[in-house]
Amino acid sequence: MKDVDIICGRFCFFAGITSILAKCGIRKTDSTVATSLRTMVILLFSWLIVWIVGSGSQIAGDQWRNLTVLVLSGAATGASWLCYFRALQTGDINKVVPIDKLSTVLTILLALLFLGEGISLRKMVAVFLIAAGIFLMIEKKDVKDQKADGKSGWMLYAAGSAFFASLTAILGKIGISGVESNLGTAIRTAVVLIMAMGNGFITGKEKDIKKIDRKELVFICLSGIATGVSWLCYYRALQEGPASVVAPIDKLSVLVTVVFSYFVFGEKLTGKALAGLLLLTAGTVAMAVVS
Repeated sequence: MKDVDIICGRFCFFAGITSILAKCGIRKTDSTVATSLRTMVILLFSWLIVWIVGSGSQIAGDQWRNLTVLVLSGAATGASWLCYFRALQTGDINKVVPIDKLSTVLTILLALLFLGEGISLRKMVAVFLIAAGIFLMIEKKDVKDQKADGKSGWMLYAAGSAFFASLTAILGKIGISGVESNLGTAIRTAVVLIMAMGNGFITGKEKDIKKIDRKELVFICLSGIATGVSWLCYYRALQEGPASVVAPIDKLSVLVTVVFSYFVFGEKLTGKALAGLLLLTAGTVAMAVVS
């Protein structure tokens, strides 16, 4: 598991800075438009890697079942992204990210049901710590504040992001078996782009692309690159390790996000939220150790 841990550490960092860069890029830019642009960058990045490693020939092989599942995984990712960046645009990073991390608990449960990955007593304790940490980071006043500001939707969008993210991990684990991980990432990204652009045309927001501030465009592109690197690492780890372990380690990216959000946006954690972050971290580390 040492190689998997190293890979997981890399995607934790890049996943963490993704939220910060994305937040910088959607202060004025519509979240749907930003998602489309970011996905274009990731698509170019991922297919470049596929070309470098020469794994594109698998498309013409006998991997159609796996590729179909990867397409479904991409659809789940697209839904998760649309929800996540909508929530990120209207809510604080320190509040949106913890709710999104509920996908950890859902992923572990789905891995038990569909992948047969067992849950030991120590793993159950780790899950409890993760769940408790997440709920501690969500305070009652946040719900009241968001309603007062007319932003009552961000929490629902964040919850939707968590649900679809858990489906992404399970479907990705099934589909990545026998398929080169970089190719799997590229295929999923293409599906996400189709969904994001389709949503943009349906809502009539594709016209807003010309109005994007240049500075925000740079942050959106950087966010796409960070996400691309994160995905390449994530699906390589998912290919080599169990989904119930890889998914929780991925959530350590919240540490990177919280640190950067403090220095970039001045967002501070309360004592209760800090305790929740510590529990979330302890549960994630315990999950990696027991496995």
